[in-house]
Amino acid sequence: MIAAPPENALTEKALAIHRRLCGVYGCPIPYFHDLDPVSELISSLLSHRTRNADSGRAFKALRARFNDWDSLIEAPTDEVQALISGVTWPELKAPRIQAVLRAVRERAGSLDLAFLRDLPVPEARAWLEAIPGVGPKTSAAVLSFSGLRMPALPVDSHHHRVAQRTGLIGAKVDVGPAHAILRAQLPADWDAQKLYDNHEVLMLHGQRCCFYRNPACGGCAVLDLCPTGQARTGARATRESAALHP
Repeated sequence: MIAAPPENALTEKALAIHRRLCGVYGCPIPYFHDLDPVSELISSLLSHRTRNADSGRAFKALRARFNDWDSLIEAPTDEVQALISGVTWPELKAPRIQAVLRAVRERAGSLDLAFLRDLPVPEARAWLEAIPGVGPKTSAAVLSFSGLRMPALPVDSHHHRVAQRTGLIGAKVDVGPAHAILRAQLPADWDAQKLYDNHEVLMLHGQRCCFYRNPACGGCAVLDLCPTGQARTGARATRESAALHP
Protein backbone atom coordinates (compact mmCIF):
# COMPACT_ATOMS: atom_id res chain seq x y z
CA MET A 1 0.00 0.00 0.00
CA ILE A 2 1.31 3.46 -0.94
CA ALA A 3 1.48 5.80 2.04
CA ALA A 4 -0.52 9.01 1.81
CA PRO A 5 1.56 12.19 1.44
CA PRO A 6 2.00 14.25 4.64
CA GLU A 7 -0.54 17.00 5.22
CA ASN A 8 1.90 19.81 4.47
CA ALA A 9 2.73 18.20 1.12
CA LEU A 10 -0.97 17.98 0.27
CA THR A 11 -1.42 21.63 1.21
CA GLU A 12 1.46 22.63 -1.05
CA LYS A 13 -0.01 20.52 -3.83
CA ALA A 14 -3.51 21.95 -3.36
CA LEU A 15 -2.13 25.49 -3.54
CA ALA A 16 -0.04 24.67 -6.60
CA ILE A 17 -3.10 23.24 -8.37
CA HIS A 18 -5.15 26.27 -7.33
CA ARG A 19 -2.56 28.72 -8.70
CA ARG A 20 -2.13 26.81 -11.93
CA LEU A 21 -5.85 26.49 -12.63
CA CYS A 22 -6.51 30.10 -11.67
CA GLY A 23 -4.06 31.00 -14.41
CA VAL A 24 -6.06 28.90 -16.86
CA TYR A 25 -9.59 29.92 -15.91
CA GLY A 26 -8.97 33.47 -14.67
CA CYS A 27 -9.35 34.27 -10.99
CA PRO A 28 -11.12 35.98 -9.36
CA ILE A 29 -14.15 34.35 -10.95
CA PRO A 30 -17.40 36.37 -10.83
CA TYR A 31 -20.23 34.87 -8.82
CA PHE A 32 -22.84 33.39 -11.14
CA HIS A 33 -25.82 34.77 -9.19
CA ASP A 34 -26.81 36.57 -6.01
CA LEU A 35 -29.81 34.77 -4.55
CA ASP A 36 -31.05 35.15 -1.00
CA PRO A 37 -30.01 32.12 1.09
CA VAL A 38 -33.44 30.41 1.11
CA SER A 39 -33.65 30.70 -2.67
CA GLU A 40 -30.11 29.33 -2.92
CA LEU A 41 -31.17 26.44 -0.69
CA ILE A 42 -33.97 25.57 -3.11
CA SER A 43 -31.69 25.99 -6.11
CA SER A 44 -29.09 23.69 -4.58
CA LEU A 45 -31.64 21.00 -3.75
CA LEU A 46 -32.88 21.10 -7.34
CA SER A 47 -29.37 20.82 -8.76
CA HIS A 48 -28.46 17.46 -7.25
CA ARG A 49 -27.48 15.09 -10.09
CA THR A 50 -29.07 17.51 -12.57
CA ARG A 51 -27.65 19.68 -15.34
CA ASN A 52 -27.47 23.37 -14.46
CA ALA A 53 -29.74 24.32 -17.36
CA ASP A 54 -32.47 21.93 -16.21
CA SER A 55 -32.30 22.91 -12.54
CA GLY A 56 -32.25 26.57 -13.54
CA ARG A 57 -35.46 26.17 -15.55
CA ALA A 58 -37.11 24.37 -12.64
CA PHE A 59 -36.13 27.13 -10.23
CA LYS A 60 -37.51 29.80 -12.55
CA ALA A 61 -40.76 27.83 -12.88
CA LEU A 62 -41.16 27.77 -9.09
CA ARG A 63 -40.43 31.48 -8.81
CA ALA A 64 -42.93 32.30 -11.54
CA ARG A 65 -45.66 30.22 -9.90
CA PHE A 66 -45.29 31.22 -6.24
CA ASN A 67 -45.34 34.74 -4.85
CA ASP A 68 -43.19 33.62 -1.92
CA TRP A 69 -41.64 30.41 -0.66
CA ASP A 70 -44.24 30.04 2.09
CA SER A 71 -46.75 29.47 -0.70
CA LEU A 72 -44.59 26.66 -2.07
CA ILE A 73 -44.72 24.90 1.31
CA GLU A 74 -48.53 24.95 1.28
CA ALA A 75 -48.91 23.96 -2.39
CA PRO A 76 -49.98 20.44 -3.41
CA THR A 77 -46.85 18.36 -3.79
CA ASP A 78 -48.05 17.06 -7.16
CA GLU A 79 -48.11 20.63 -8.45
CA VAL A 80 -44.56 21.27 -7.24
CA GLN A 81 -43.44 18.01 -8.84
CA ALA A 82 -44.97 18.99 -12.18
CA LEU A 83 -43.19 22.36 -12.09
CA ILE A 84 -39.81 20.74 -11.56
CA SER A 85 -40.36 17.74 -13.83
CA GLY A 86 -37.21 18.52 -15.83
CA VAL A 87 -34.84 17.74 -12.95
CA THR A 88 -33.62 14.32 -11.91
CA TRP A 89 -35.97 12.60 -9.44
CA PRO A 90 -38.70 15.30 -9.26
CA GLU A 91 -40.90 12.86 -7.32
CA LEU A 92 -38.29 12.90 -4.52
CA LYS A 93 -37.21 16.51 -4.73
CA ALA A 94 -40.68 18.06 -4.58
CA PRO A 95 -41.59 16.68 -1.13
CA ARG A 96 -38.01 17.13 0.07
CA ILE A 97 -37.95 20.83 -0.81
CA GLN A 98 -41.25 21.36 0.96
CA ALA A 99 -40.04 19.45 4.02
CA VAL A 100 -36.73 21.35 4.16
CA LEU A 101 -38.47 24.72 3.88
CA ARG A 102 -40.97 23.69 6.54
CA ALA A 103 -38.07 22.75 8.85
CA VAL A 104 -36.35 26.09 8.22
CA ARG A 105 -39.53 27.96 9.07
CA GLU A 106 -40.09 25.94 12.23
CA ARG A 107 -36.51 26.28 13.47
CA ALA A 108 -35.84 29.89 12.44
CA GLY A 109 -39.35 31.27 12.94
CA SER A 110 -39.57 32.37 9.31
CA LEU A 111 -38.11 31.66 5.89
CA ASP A 112 -35.18 33.97 6.53
CA LEU A 113 -31.64 32.65 6.85
CA ALA A 114 -29.87 36.00 7.04
CA PHE A 115 -28.93 35.26 10.66
CA LEU A 116 -26.44 32.65 9.43
CA ARG A 117 -24.12 35.49 8.48
CA ASP A 118 -23.54 36.17 12.16
CA LEU A 119 -22.41 32.60 12.90
CA PRO A 120 -18.98 31.07 12.36
CA VAL A 121 -19.00 28.99 9.18
CA PRO A 122 -18.85 25.61 10.99
CA GLU A 123 -21.86 26.57 13.14
CA ALA A 124 -23.81 27.88 10.16
CA ARG A 125 -23.16 24.67 8.26
CA ALA A 126 -24.11 22.55 11.27
CA TRP A 127 -27.39 24.48 11.61
CA LEU A 128 -28.27 23.74 8.00
CA GLU A 129 -27.10 20.14 8.02
CA ALA A 130 -29.25 19.40 11.07
CA ILE A 131 -32.20 19.57 8.65
CA PRO A 132 -32.91 16.16 7.04
CA GLY A 133 -32.11 16.34 3.34
CA VAL A 134 -29.40 19.01 3.67
CA GLY A 135 -25.88 17.69 3.26
CA PRO A 136 -22.40 19.25 3.12
CA LYS A 137 -22.62 20.32 -0.52
CA THR A 138 -25.95 22.07 0.01
CA SER A 139 -24.90 23.81 3.22
CA ALA A 140 -21.69 25.07 1.62
CA ALA A 141 -23.56 26.23 -1.49
CA VAL A 142 -26.04 28.23 0.60
CA LEU A 143 -23.26 30.01 2.47
CA SER A 144 -20.94 30.53 -0.50
CA PHE A 145 -23.17 31.07 -3.53
CA SER A 146 -25.94 33.13 -1.94
CA GLY A 147 -25.75 36.79 -0.99
CA LEU A 148 -24.31 35.69 2.34
CA ARG A 149 -20.93 35.28 0.59
CA MET A 150 -19.43 33.29 3.46
CA PRO A 151 -16.11 31.37 3.23
CA ALA A 152 -17.40 27.84 2.74
CA LEU A 153 -16.06 25.38 0.17
CA PRO A 154 -18.63 23.44 -1.89
CA VAL A 155 -17.50 20.24 -3.62
CA ASP A 156 -19.51 18.98 -6.57
CA SER A 157 -18.92 15.83 -8.62
CA HIS A 158 -16.48 17.54 -11.04
CA HIS A 159 -14.47 19.12 -8.23
CA HIS A 160 -14.44 15.78 -6.42
CA ARG A 161 -13.22 13.90 -9.52
CA VAL A 162 -10.30 16.27 -10.07
CA ALA A 163 -9.36 16.10 -6.38
CA GLN A 164 -9.33 12.30 -6.47
CA ARG A 165 -7.33 12.02 -9.67
CA THR A 166 -4.73 14.53 -8.53
CA GLY A 167 -4.40 12.70 -5.21
CA LEU A 168 -5.72 15.46 -2.96
CA ILE A 169 -8.18 12.91 -1.56
CA GLY A 170 -8.17 9.14 -1.59
CA ALA A 171 -9.95 7.06 -4.19
CA LYS A 172 -12.54 5.89 -1.65
CA VAL A 173 -13.36 9.31 -0.15
CA ASP A 174 -16.95 10.23 -1.01
CA VAL A 175 -18.13 13.75 -1.85
CA GLY A 176 -19.55 14.40 1.63
CA PRO A 177 -16.38 13.69 3.64
CA ALA A 178 -14.28 15.39 0.94
CA HIS A 179 -15.61 18.79 1.99
CA ALA A 180 -13.76 18.85 5.32
CA ILE A 181 -10.58 17.28 3.90
CA LEU A 182 -10.25 19.68 0.97
CA ARG A 183 -11.10 22.73 3.08
CA ALA A 184 -8.42 21.78 5.61
CA GLN A 185 -5.81 21.78 2.83
CA LEU A 186 -6.42 25.46 2.09
CA PRO A 187 -5.38 28.43 4.25
CA ALA A 188 -7.74 29.01 7.18
CA ASP A 189 -7.80 32.75 6.51
CA TRP A 190 -8.94 32.52 2.88
CA ASP A 191 -11.98 34.69 2.26
CA ALA A 192 -15.17 33.74 0.46
CA GLN A 193 -13.87 34.79 -2.96
CA LYS A 194 -10.73 32.65 -2.77
CA LEU A 195 -12.65 29.57 -1.65
CA TYR A 196 -15.23 30.19 -4.36
CA ASP A 197 -12.40 30.46 -6.90
CA ASN A 198 -10.94 27.18 -5.69
CA HIS A 199 -14.24 25.39 -6.13
CA GLU A 200 -14.89 26.98 -9.50
CA VAL A 201 -11.49 26.26 -11.06
CA LEU A 202 -11.54 22.60 -10.02
CA MET A 203 -15.15 22.29 -11.18
CA LEU A 204 -14.39 23.97 -14.52
CA HIS A 205 -11.35 21.76 -15.00
CA GLY A 206 -13.53 18.71 -14.44
CA GLN A 207 -16.03 19.98 -17.00
CA ARG A 208 -13.55 21.08 -19.66
CA CYS A 209 -10.57 18.76 -19.36
CA CYS A 210 -10.74 16.11 -16.63
CA PHE A 211 -13.80 14.40 -18.08
CA TYR A 212 -15.44 11.45 -16.38
CA ARG A 213 -14.71 9.36 -19.47
CA ASN A 214 -11.65 9.91 -21.65
CA PRO A 215 -10.05 12.85 -19.78
CA ALA A 216 -7.88 15.08 -21.97
CA CYS A 217 -4.74 14.37 -19.97
CA GLY A 218 -2.40 15.37 -22.78
CA GLY A 219 -3.58 18.97 -22.60
CA CYS A 220 -3.99 19.16 -18.82
CA ALA A 221 -2.43 22.17 -17.09
CA VAL A 222 -1.73 20.13 -13.95
CA LEU A 223 -0.57 16.89 -15.55
CA ASP A 224 2.76 17.04 -13.71
CA LEU A 225 0.81 17.18 -10.43
CA CYS A 226 -1.61 14.38 -11.31
CA PRO A 227 -0.56 10.75 -10.77
CA THR A 228 -3.68 9.50 -12.55
CA GLY A 229 -2.94 11.55 -15.66
CA GLN A 230 0.71 10.55 -15.64
CA ALA A 231 -0.28 6.88 -15.44
CA ARG A 232 -2.74 7.28 -18.32
CA THR A 233 -0.36 9.16 -20.61
CA GLY A 234 2.52 6.85 -19.70
CA ALA A 235 0.44 3.78 -20.50
CA ARG A 236 -0.59 5.30 -23.82
CA ALA A 237 3.00 6.14 -24.69
CA THR A 238 4.01 2.57 -23.86
CA ARG A 239 1.29 1.16 -26.11
CA GLU A 240 2.24 3.51 -28.95
CA SER A 241 5.90 2.65 -28.58
CA ALA A 242 5.06 -1.06 -28.59
CA ALA A 243 3.03 -0.65 -31.79
CA LEU A 244 5.89 1.20 -33.50
CA HIS A 245 8.57 -1.22 -32.31
CA PRO A 246 7.03 -4.71 -32.13
